[in-house]
This record gives sequence, C-alpha cells and structure tokens, in this order.
Amino acid sequence: MTGKESGHVDHAAADAPPHANANPDALEVAPGTAHERLEGWIPELAGEEELRVALEKAFDYRGDVTITRKDGSKVEGYVFDRRTGASLGESFVRLYPKNSSEKVAVSYAEIGALAFTGRDTAAGKSWEAWMKKYAEKKARGEKDLSLHPEALE
Repeated sequence: MTGKESGHVDHAAADAPPHANANPDALEVAPGTAHERLEGWIPELAGEEELRVALEKAFDYRGDVTITRKDGSKVEGYVFDRRTGASLGESFVRLYPKNSSEKVAVSYAEIGALAFTGRDTAAGKSWEAWMKKYAEKKARGEKDLSLHPEALE
C-alpha cells in the first residue's frame, strides 16, 4: 500500500492555497447580474402579479420612481424597502421622497400606477465600461488615467 491509502499526507499540497495550480479559465465563475434598462418604463399593472413584479423591479432600480395612488396623489422617490404579504393590503413599499427627508410607506393596494421616472444612476457603470474608458484614455496618451465619478444631480 502506498500514498494516501497508507496514510501518507502531501504536506506541500496541503499548505498551498486551494486554487494555486488551477487553470483560471476552468474555475467556477458566477455569472454577473444583467440589469434591465428600466429608465422611463411605465409598466402595465393589469393585475396583482404584474404589480408585484413591477415593485420588485422598482426595489432593484437605482433611480427614482413615481407612484400614483388610486386617489390620484403622487409620490416620487427612491424605493429602499418593500414588504410582501399574502394580499396587496398586507404588502407595502417604502421610499425616500425626492423632496423630503421623511420616509413614506405606500400599501400595494393603494397603487394605481408606477413609472420609472428618475435617471438610473448605475446605468453603464459596469467593470467592462470602466475598463473601456480607461483603455481609451491610455490610447490617447493621457497621463492622468484615473477615472472620476460623474456628478449626481
């Protein structure tokens, strides 16, 4: 009996990081998140399922949305939380209104319309987009290769 069967431990291999000799192209890679272009979208809220799906997208959206209540009042702001219950009356969305510092909660049952009205502040901000801008600056021979964030509105 030889090797592992006899109890031999390869100490050099045990001390190496788990992927030290692994081919990086063969390693498991998690896929990135594909973001929909929702800016300007006004979803059709024909039923409960469409409303729930649209509000999940509003929660993931990186810009302001405008909620029109069934009574005609509107609130525009950034959705930071949502709680889903068994019914629309037990579910609500919370947002920071655009022109106020107080948080507002709106029941799903009160929502008549939803619109993605604000600019998606993270659109085009992928690693690939950053690398493309970096390569363009380098190709132009620019000395300052740092990329600065654009001003928020």
